[in-house]
Amino acid sequence: MFELAQPLALLLLPLPWLVQRFMAARSVGGRALVLPRRVGEELLARARRGGAGVVGVPLRDGALWLAWALLVVAFSGPRDLAPVSALKVSGRDLAIALDLSGSMVRDDFDLDGRQVTRLEAVQIVGAEFARRRGGDRLALIVFGSEAYYAMPFTFDIEAVAQEIETSVIGISGRATNISDGLGLALKRMSESDAASKVVILLSDGVNNAGATKPLGVAELAADMGVRVHTIALGPKDLESAEEGERGVVDARTLRAIAEVSGGESFRVRTTEDLQQVADALDRLEANDSDGLAAEIYRDYWPWPAAAAALLCLFVIARDPA
Repeated sequence: MFELAQPLALLLLPLPWLVQRFMAARSVGGRALVLPRRVGEELLARARRGGAGVVGVPLRDGALWLAWALLVVAFSGPRDLAPVSALKVSGRDLAIALDLSGSMVRDDFDLDGRQVTRLEAVQIVGAEFARRRGGDRLALIVFGSEAYYAMPFTFDIEAVAQEIETSVIGISGRATNISDGLGLALKRMSESDAASKVVILLSDGVNNAGATKPLGVAELAADMGVRVHTIALGPKDLESAEEGERGVVDARTLRAIAEVSGGESFRVRTTEDLQQVADALDRLEANDSDGLAAEIYRDYWPWPAAAAALLCLFVIARDPA
């Protein structure tokens, strides 16, 4: 629907006439300027025939009046709603905390008949999951020995998906610091006023870095009203693996984090499991809300502004030097 962003600006249209009407220059008495007869006759003749490079007064005034009207119209902000699908805002902030420790390089996942690393599997399914979160504000935290904020909260789900797809093992260290990964997500959410706050925590290892215990951070999440859904990734877990075996996941701790915070815990051993988890999270955190639609406008003010500028250039170009 076409509308004006600042309709009251149209009240400025008669401003030049009002200035001319009520602030007209008073005539000042004095001596007249006497010109030689030949010069006077030449100026009079040029004015009568419109002389080369001279704009007639009616034409000049009309152009200037039209330029003023176009500027006022531009200032009033003509616009209409862009013909695009409005974004439904769910009112949810969702942070993805992704483990990028050294064990994510293990190639013990099968995808379309070929062996892939844990990270590759997470990148494919995680990016697809992010692209389905239209209406949520997404953020991405990556952690290894340290935790880093890879992507701030944003409605640009494609940017988050691409960041997941380009994640690199080792950028945050090769240990597994679950506590700091979850803690950083909570720190950012403490500044959020979203109605719903969710963290999806994915890890394939055992917390072996940082001074804080994961369950202590989970209790903080519960106090903040943040649900934490956890994903334990890997064929073997700490409970069933042989003593000293490497590349196992602490599924028990991840399950406890979810229970303390009111979230759900998932166990993933195959790529198919990971896809089912993404689908389950879509159901748990549905984003087909009837929330407020974001209004996206198409602005038309540059067109009258450009036309006014061209008219002014026309008058300047036709006037004598």
